Amino acid sequence: MSKWFYLNGFLLLVAIWKLIEHAIYSSIQLPVWLGLAGLLFFLFNWTRQAVFSTIRNHPKRKVKVRLAQLSKKVVPFHRYTGTAALILIIFHAFLMLQRYGFALQTPKILIGLLAGITLVFMVLSGWLRLFWPSVKKRYLHIYLGMTLFVLICIHVIL
Repeated sequence: MSKWFYLNGFLLLVAIWKLIEHAIYSSIQLPVWLGLAGLLFFLFNWTRQAVFSTIRNHPKRKVKVRLAQLSKKVVPFHRYTGTAALILIIFHAFLMLQRYGFALQTPKILIGLLAGITLVFMVLSGWLRLFWPSVKKRYLHIYLGMTLFVLICIHVIL
């Protein structure tokens, strides 16, 4: 198994823990649910990175073939789930900013803004790869994904 599977699982557990922690003190509002849904869509797409990493590093050919066939079934939905994540996160951000205001000195808002901008560029690079594929766009897409993963981790933990 790839380290990305473990990191994705860890992020999901932290997000659920924060959701439960939030629910203890107050009722869970719509913006929080939208943020969690956006995170789930992102993690669904980002798990493909873990699958590809496992395919590259696993010693058994049978496992590689099975994972490649599974990944092939998910490919048609990859762009749409990424776009759905972007739309959900835009609604999440709009509702949160409407509730708390736009204060860049607040670390959670600043990191969330950076993550949102990164997500926009990631989705754009993914769609651009459909029409004008290149190695540079592929690496940009992967590095944006890694950056976005780190930013989301920080945003969830804060």
